[in-house]
Amino acid sequence: MNRNLSNVQISGIRKFYNEVQKVDGAISLTLGQPDFKLPMAIENGLKKAIENNKTTYTSNAGILELRQEICKYLNKLNIVYKEDNICITVGGSEALFSIFTALINNKDKVLIPTPAYPAYESIVTILGGEVVNYSLDNNFKINTNEIEKKIKEERIKYLVLSLPSNPTGAILSRSERDQLIKIIRENDIIVITDEIYEALCYEEYYSIAQENEILDKIIYVSGFSKMFSMTGLRLGYFACSYNLMNEIMKIHQYNVSCAPSICQYAVYEGLKYGLKEVYYMKDIFRKRRDLVVNKLKEMQFEVVEPKGAFYVFPSIKKFNMTSEEFATRLLHEEKVACVPGSAFGIGGEGYIRISYCYSDEELNMALDKINTFIKKI
Repeated sequence: MNRNLSNVQISGIRKFYNEVQKVDGAISLTLGQPDFKLPMAIENGLKKAIENNKTTYTSNAGILELRQEICKYLNKLNIVYKEDNICITVGGSEALFSIFTALINNKDKVLIPTPAYPAYESIVTILGGEVVNYSLDNNFKINTNEIEKKIKEERIKYLVLSLPSNPTGAILSRSERDQLIKIIRENDIIVITDEIYEALCYEEYYSIAQENEILDKIIYVSGFSKMFSMTGLRLGYFACSYNLMNEIMKIHQYNVSCAPSICQYAVYEGLKYGLKEVYYMKDIFRKRRDLVVNKLKEMQFEVVEPKGAFYVFPSIKKFNMTSEEFATRLLHEEKVACVPGSAFGIGGEGYIRISYCYSDEELNMALDKINTFIKKI
C-alpha cells in the first residue's frame, strides 16, 4: 500500500454523514447538496445529447462548444481565458487531484487554509507533499501578511485559496485580492484557487484570476455541481496557462480520458439558457442564510454571516466540548446532524458546520431542536 495513506483519514464530512444514517428520523444538515430540481436547460441538454447519440468519447479537454461557453461566462466575471486554457473534468474533485498530481514532488510544501475543504490536505498528503497551514481570523478572513511570511520562511511552492469558502462562507474582498496579487507577482509560486461556489456569492465577487499579469501563475478551479444543482452528474473544470495545461493534461488523460459526454452537452445548454434558475436559487439561499443566522444569534451563538456558498459555521467553544462530542450528542439526543468543525482541519475545532441546502420547514425544525439541546447542556 501507499505508505502515505496511513496519514489520511476518510473525509470527516462523509464519516459523520454515514453515522447519521444509523439514526432513524434524524434531520441532516450535513451535505453540501442543493435541494433544487435540475434546471430545465440541463435536463433538456441531457435528453438532447442522448437522442443525438452524443455518448462517445470527447477530446481530452472536453467539447469545444462548452469550453468556449465557459470562456464567455468567465469573461463576464472579468476573467480572461481562451478555450485552449480550459479542461473539463469529472467534477471539481478530479480537477484538484489531477492538478496536485501533476505539480507535487516529494516533500514539496503546499500552503493551505484552515479550516478548509478537507480534500486539499488529504490529496497533498497522499502524493507525498508537505502541508503547511495558514490561519483565518475570527471573521474567517485571510491574513495576507501571514501568507506572505510563510511563503518566504517555509519556501512554499504552491498556495491554495478557497473563496467562497467551504465551510465558512467567507469570500474574497477587493483589498484582499489586490494584496494577494502583489504577493503572487513578487514570489515564485503557483496558486490553485478553488472557486466552485462562485455562482453563490451574495456580494461582489473578486478573484485573483481577474489580474491578467499573473494569470500564468494561477490555476483556476470551478464546476457546476453546486451552480446547477447537479452534484451526481460530476462536471467541473480548471483553467490555466498552456505550459501548466500540457502537464496537467497528462494526468487527466490517463486518469479519466474525458468527462462524461452527455453532461458536457447539458452544461453547455445550461450556461446558454439556464442561468436565470441559478439566480433564483441564489436568492432562495440568501433568504435561508438569513433565517439560520438570525435564529443562531437569538440562541446566543457566536456566528459570522457567510457571504457565499451555503454553509454557516457557528462557534461552539463556550460549551466546553469538542466539535465531535457536540455533534455526536446533538445527533443522538435531538436527532439533528451537523458536521463537526474538526472535519475541516485543525482550524475548524470549536465550530460546527450547518448546511442550509434544506427547506425552511426542515431548517426551522432543526434549529428548534438545536435550541432545546443547548438549553439542556
